[in-house]
Amino acid sequence: MTDPTLSVATAIRNRRTVRRYRPDPLPPHTLTTLLELALEAPTSWNLQDRSIVAVTSDEGRKGLARATGGQPQPHEAPVTLVFVAEPQAWRDDQSDVHDRARAAGAWSDEFIAGFAAASTAFQRDLDRRGLLREYAVKDAMIAASFVMLAATELGLATSPMNGWDEEKVKQVIGIGDRPDLAIALLVSIGYPAEVRHHPGRRPLERNVFHERHGQPGGRGLRPAR
Repeated sequence: MTDPTLSVATAIRNRRTVRRYRPDPLPPHTLTTLLELALEAPTSWNLQDRSIVAVTSDEGRKGLARATGGQPQPHEAPVTLVFVAEPQAWRDDQSDVHDRARAAGAWSDEFIAGFAAASTAFQRDLDRRGLLREYAVKDAMIAASFVMLAATELGLATSPMNGWDEEKVKQVIGIGDRPDLAIALLVSIGYPAEVRHHPGRRPLERNVFHERHGQPGGRGLRPAR
């Protein structure tokens, strides 16, 4: 039997943004797998300062469709994942993170002590500069990217959505009273009801530079001397 698993490179090249979906539900184990893979994504200081709300109910999906200005993806797709950034997560107790790393043999007690102190100092500096939200949103976006590639490998379609009213989305997922949380991205997931062709990308030389922005050298970057 041929192994249907796609390579990461193939998943990246095959992924397209799909707006129309069949109503077929996702098997529960498939959704669980996607969520587990999303949480494998790296986060700054391993703070894991992002969470995911899986919206599958008809009411919830309709609410998200309204929050996105009537776009069809949230209502047609059986699942829409809402990626939530948690800028204040660093203030929470991180002992469970340290315990897991210790048990896995990844971090020593000495490393944990120094790492925790350095992480706290770093986050306080971000807070001082008003950058906590930005960092948490970045971490949530990385997790969303993992989901889209994993879904492609499983034969599913996705649509990353950035056109929505944050307050309306927060109301739908029950965090309308949480100014400490932010919406990073919505990703609809399901079985495609349309075929989307690759619109193409600009050549490497147009968007990749050598050492300094605007410096040519996208293909075959000059080796260090």
